[in-house]
Amino acid sequence: MTRNMGTTDRLARTVIAVVILILLMKGTLTGTFALILCVFAIVFLSTSATGWCPFYKPMNINTKKTEQKQDG
Repeated sequence: MTRNMGTTDRLARTVIAVVILILLMKGTLTGTFALILCVFAIVFLSTSATGWCPFYKPMNINTKKTEQKQDG
């Protein structure tokens, strides 16, 4: 499993997930919509932790910067 998420992508997903979880814990979000967002938050946190998003693979997306080798 090769990482396909860059630092900015991972940070954005983490921030979004934390905001969703805070809103859930405060009771601002309720019902089915809250449950759906909770699932998204969990997915965002897990993909951010691993640096790999399975949904990027079929679409051939890679937000991770490639390291360039220097001659010398």
